[in-house]
Amino acid sequence: MTRLWNDPEDFADEMIDGFVAANARSVRRVTGGVVRSTVVPDGQVAVVIGGGSGHYPAFGGMVGQGLAHGAAMGNLFASPSAQQIHAVAKTADRGAGVFFSYGNYAGDVLNFDAAQERLRAEGIEAATVAVTDDISSASIAEKHKRRGIAGDLTVFRSAAAAAERGDDLAAVTRIAAKANERTRSFGVAFTGCTMPGAPAPLFTVPAGRMAVGLGIHGEQGIDETDIPTADELAELLVEKLLAEVPDGIEVAGARVIPILNGLGSLKYEEMFVVYRRIAQLLADAGIEIVDPHVGEYCTSFDMAGTSLTLFWLDDELEQLWDTPVDAPAYRRGSVVTADRSETVDAIAIEDVIAPGDAESQKVAQTVRAALQTIVDTIDEHADELGRIDAIAGDGDHGIGMRRGSHAALAAGIHAVEAGAGARTTLARAADAWSDKAGGTSGVLWGVILNAVAGRLGDAGRPDAQAVASGIADGARGVQNYGKAVVGDKTMVDALVPFSSELTTAADGGASLADAWATAADAATRAAAATADLLPRMGRARSHGEHAIGTPDPGAISLALIATAIGELLAASKN
Repeated sequence: MTRLWNDPEDFADEMIDGFVAANARSVRRVTGGVVRSTVVPDGQVAVVIGGGSGHYPAFGGMVGQGLAHGAAMGNLFASPSAQQIHAVAKTADRGAGVFFSYGNYAGDVLNFDAAQERLRAEGIEAATVAVTDDISSASIAEKHKRRGIAGDLTVFRSAAAAAERGDDLAAVTRIAAKANERTRSFGVAFTGCTMPGAPAPLFTVPAGRMAVGLGIHGEQGIDETDIPTADELAELLVEKLLAEVPDGIEVAGARVIPILNGLGSLKYEEMFVVYRRIAQLLADAGIEIVDPHVGEYCTSFDMAGTSLTLFWLDDELEQLWDTPVDAPAYRRGSVVTADRSETVDAIAIEDVIAPGDAESQKVAQTVRAALQTIVDTIDEHADELGRIDAIAGDGDHGIGMRRGSHAALAAGIHAVEAGAGARTTLARAADAWSDKAGGTSGVLWGVILNAVAGRLGDAGRPDAQAVASGIADGARGVQNYGKAVVGDKTMVDALVPFSSELTTAADGGASLADAWATAADAATRAAAATADLLPRMGRARSHGEHAIGTPDPGAISLALIATAIGELLAASKN
């Protein structure tokens, strides 16, 4: 279990502070994460990686000479926000563009894509390769849906080596895509991991049993077996990976980098026993082993488990692999130490709030009250949201919603006290929610609240139809961002009926309070009905039938919030 923390909600921020204090020779803290503390030549492509905290040495531990130029570091098991990613990228950029790489998870894709588009709008070239090495997470026919686990290292290192030798952005992207295509991983676990402050692990494995093919956030595996001997485990891992060799590669005579990765609490000595047999099996298959790795490269807090990655080399990738690296958690070869950088954080925050008119300022007070209601609702249900997310997601939904809603309330209060109108108050809250929550829920709640804000305006008092139009805009925005539809077992299953009922009632002349109450009831019924659905989107997709019987946490939290705000509106109706 995870034993040491102060406030669990501050864990990620305090961890990053300590990490930077311990590794100032390699990294420095910037808005959203870390960048190299050494001088980077102008005209070099910046390789920016990232993801949720809880996977050290991924991702901050891989920032340094010869490896990544920066890492956006999100909350525990949650994607960094688009704002965080953009801030790190802007600081790391040296005029040759930014290359992004990260594990292929829904929240990461949404937020990195948003940051990429923002950079492009600012005239900075950007490109992305999401890592998809985990063969257990989707079939070969849908390998674009696979998640990234310890194979992150091979893609990050290949891309960074290409940048180091002076390749342009297109060439760095090509190299990373090739490295990803030639990387395959498979993992097992004997126990689940426990988030700081959580009373129980995200998942459990019966004593004497082993989960096969699970993910680094506790996503369900594809099988469960008795715990094998070390040799039998080695045989399972090698068998699974040799059954899916990348196209065009002959096994006999191939040159491969094996990476046996510990997930958090498996002892190195145990992994060495397993690797002994892995090396024998690869040699028996006619494979030549190059630079074997045994250690921790992508962990999951205290999870007891391991994964095997095979990186199938060609001449170009092998040459790049020889590039020296000096990062806090990963060193290879001899690096000539660069001078320390004096560059400051590139992101400056402007905080100018234009006042709204008197009517809109009154509406802003209602917005503030609604934000407080959201905070109270999430605080009351956070543990339960985390519990159901551990079954039908990855266990961080309660934490993410708390961080987001509290940040939104603080931003809303600041805006109201500065005289902001309703639109500005809610827009500030939306951006704060998206930034602090990170992950999928952060970006989607940012989309919803910003859409509603756009219909409120900073002058006058909006009617029920204006609010309904804002919710409808938000529903369309969420579907455009996340690509989910009704029936996929996501927030959309509650949001769409809520929006539809609200629009119908408002168009029929109902007051906002009455229309909202009708819509909230529809959202509540729809959220409960997600228990019967098979997940088709997001991290819950890999849980498959294990998620049936448990409702989607995003849909439930939306319904809870809708109901609570409905009660607020009813109380203040007159």
